[in-house]
Amino acid sequence: MNDAMNGDTVAMAAASSAVVRAERLSKTYAEGALRTKVFEWLDFSVMRGETVAIVGASGAGKSTLLHLLGGLDVPSSGEVYVADQKMSGLSDAARGRLRNASLGFIYQFHHLLPEFTALENVMMPVLLAGRSTREARQRAQALLESVGLGHRLAHKPGELSGGERQRAAVARALVNDPACVLGDEPTGNLDEKTAAVVFEQMLELNRAKATSLVLVTHDRRLARRLDRVLELRDGRLHALASSDV
Repeated sequence: MNDAMNGDTVAMAAASSAVVRAERLSKTYAEGALRTKVFEWLDFSVMRGETVAIVGASGAGKSTLLHLLGGLDVPSSGEVYVADQKMSGLSDAARGRLRNASLGFIYQFHHLLPEFTALENVMMPVLLAGRSTREARQRAQALLESVGLGHRLAHKPGELSGGERQRAAVARALVNDPACVLGDEPTGNLDEKTAAVVFEQMLELNRAKATSLVLVTHDRRLARRLDRVLELRDGRLHALASSDV
């Protein structure tokens, strides 16, 4: 009995130290009578400060998994926990607040708002969190300077290069000091040299802030740089040794 209790204690401690975790996650899309199963009974967790790459063939469900972990989509069954809060138990508004406070998102296409400057785009998550304009400006400017965009604060996305837009997106993802950043092919739309620069800045900022990183990528050279590499294949996550990446 003591062994069972000790095992439960270890499991509970592991769960509580995970910044994001999924338990028995399943996702099936329905279109008329057609049912498309993406994955079933999938377990996943990422610890504080850990970096995880998710690789796999196109159509394997990598982006779907990322959207479920971020509360941008709803699982067919199973649960996602962010900062130990069960996402399914929250209202849409509460889920949005939790995302803003605990998660950062970086997409393949930057999704910056074209009518706002780089500074204003990065300020926005801070303002949505209810903080002052002064704090939002200070946080945003400091992060933009740290990614080499201190001279581009007043420029709108259309006036920035692809690499600059993506660096602004990285700053926006980190401006609220999230527990975890979810990246969906964040360097996939960049040339090799620019992608390497943006990736290095992502890693530097994540290490400096002890922020976890879950990165969906087709670039296995980048994947090898992270703590763990998982392959989503046949609806399951498989751990890969570095020699297999």
